[in-house]
Amino acid sequence: MLSHLLTASERRVFSSSFRFFRRFHYCTHKCEPLVEPQKIRYLRLNRNLPRRQFTSSTSSSKSEIESNQKPLSANATTEQDTKQPSKKLQLRSSDVKRLLGFAKSEQWNIAGGIGCLIISSAITMSVPFGLGKILDVIFAGSSGAGMAKEQLDQFCLLLGGIFLLGGLANFGRVYLFSNASLRITKDIRTKVYSSMLNQEAGWFDRKGTGELVNRLSSDTFLVGNSLSMNLSDGLRSTVMILAGTGMMVYTSPHLALVGTCIVPVVAGGAVVYGRYVRNITRELMDKYAEVMKVGEERLGNVKTVKVFCKERFEKQLFTEQLVDALNIGYRETKARATFYGMTGLSGNIIILSVLYYGGTMVNNAEMTIGALTSFILYAGYTAISIGGLSNFYTELNKGVGSASRLWEIIDRKYTIPIDGGIELTNQPAGQIQFRDVVFHYPSRPDAPILSGVNLTIEPGTTTAVVGRSGSGKSTLASLVLRLYDPAQGSVLLDGIDLRELNPTSLRRYIGAVNQEPVLFSGTIRENILYGLNMGEQISESRFERVVREAHVDEFVRSFPDGLNTLVGQRGVMLSGGQKQRVAIARAIIRNPKILILDEATSALDAVSEELIQNALERLTKNRTVLTIAHRLSTIRNATNIAVLADGRIVEHGNYDRLIATEGGVFRELVQRQTFSSTAIS
Repeated sequence: MLSHLLTASERRVFSSSFRFFRRFHYCTHKCEPLVEPQKIRYLRLNRNLPRRQFTSSTSSSKSEIESNQKPLSANATTEQDTKQPSKKLQLRSSDVKRLLGFAKSEQWNIAGGIGCLIISSAITMSVPFGLGKILDVIFAGSSGAGMAKEQLDQFCLLLGGIFLLGGLANFGRVYLFSNASLRITKDIRTKVYSSMLNQEAGWFDRKGTGELVNRLSSDTFLVGNSLSMNLSDGLRSTVMILAGTGMMVYTSPHLALVGTCIVPVVAGGAVVYGRYVRNITRELMDKYAEVMKVGEERLGNVKTVKVFCKERFEKQLFTEQLVDALNIGYRETKARATFYGMTGLSGNIIILSVLYYGGTMVNNAEMTIGALTSFILYAGYTAISIGGLSNFYTELNKGVGSASRLWEIIDRKYTIPIDGGIELTNQPAGQIQFRDVVFHYPSRPDAPILSGVNLTIEPGTTTAVVGRSGSGKSTLASLVLRLYDPAQGSVLLDGIDLRELNPTSLRRYIGAVNQEPVLFSGTIRENILYGLNMGEQISESRFERVVREAHVDEFVRSFPDGLNTLVGQRGVMLSGGQKQRVAIARAIIRNPKILILDEATSALDAVSEELIQNALERLTKNRTVLTIAHRLSTIRNATNIAVLADGRIVEHGNYDRLIATEGGVFRELVQRQTFSSTAIS
């Protein structure tokens, strides 16, 4: 529980937190906090060893008492994104053009779909004309029954063939546009995901995983749908409006004038509604991104939620977030209901007007019943198509709103590229230099971490960095990996500024074991092989050697599937110590020239730590090693020890020299980690 804290901090936390409890159980790898308990129970191989008084147990097991301390990550504090109001979006031709640019890869499928769309729409719009002719034949049948029957047969057969062709064309339209939609969405997600991975680590400090996942799923789906099926429906509505209006004018110009007088009102309402929906869609998607962020974070840490009995609290918090999103949705629903109610009323007024004036024209023998029927059907089709075109405009605005969120990611110029710069063609010697390095995390610009660090790590040596929690030890490791760039000063490898090197080429020669090992869903074998460079192959014998050197083989023997055992999301199926061994194997499998050990043995018990420590001592030969340590007993053999305090290196030297410095910071740290000051004499 306290493995991330330095001993002084740990003792304050321990004493202040537990003095109020009469009895409590404490599970630990570390033995320092056990000075006060009266009874200790050792657990080994699932067996309980007898209870002992602490004094006797320490004398018999002193060799196993190690300080297991682990630094608090500089990234542990996650700063929420600064809330910014949603921008007012205007639908510009450039936005539509860029949105359509996403569909460029599917231009031929979309062209084929448009061809089928034109055929099916033309056939649909031929129905009223054919129906009108049939009605005229029927009503004129009294003058010539035989001829009317013959004409009726011909018209019905012709319409049947046309309808069959229309069905095939409609199938082609839906098939081509739907498949294009799937591929466009896939391409957009690939592009956005690639852009996300290209961003520097500081960008992710300011973004929540839930928000990014929401953009990758919901936003990309809306954009893909806008460019495929929605585009199909919009084009179909446009064709039917043009064809319907033309046929209405052809059938009766006077009635057409009556029917089209309401169109400007509907079109104006559609423009106003579309602008409103575009902005509210962005606002709604931003809110759902916040909801996803809360849900992803809580579900990812569900054990903590349960330990503190916060299920009801989290349910309430999640519900409140959803209610906020719901209220935004209500505003859209109100606008949608108003708009569609208005368009529906307008359409009914058109039909009523056409019936009144058309009926008058039929009574005056200015128009046949078949022509009036055709006109009414054309008017109905046109009204429906106007509604469809309005819906297309609405969905297009939604697509632009979602696309603007994706463009923010795609257009962002990352500060640390994954390629570009000097390529390391040969293995570097491994000299690392920090020159007047000043650094603060991008998410916390007012909280400086390093304030002029100067440190040189010679090739083939081991340098340990120690200091209190939050002093910036892990930050040094991040700078060597070039996850961040210093605000001032420079970090050099063999005399070359890291900013001049190709980051991918640089990291190819670095192996890192973090204090909190991160594993991916998959097998133990896959997680270890993840450490290989792109395209690199490894023999089975070398792989098995790495597994043995990291002592992974010791615990996989008990698994039925061995190295093919699934570790679960984030490695939840393995213990902390097991995950750390897998992480060590993943780091050393690439045979790095530079090895970064950020408290690499913090989650191990004393016995396992001794085994891993011995293995690491063998593996660090002829390598430049930067080790971040709280457990000071693990760095006795380090070539050089740098003590970090107040953002600077305040002491450096070997273990014996620093421990002999009266009043030194390192000596004080060691004293606080031992049971008595006599242990360092």
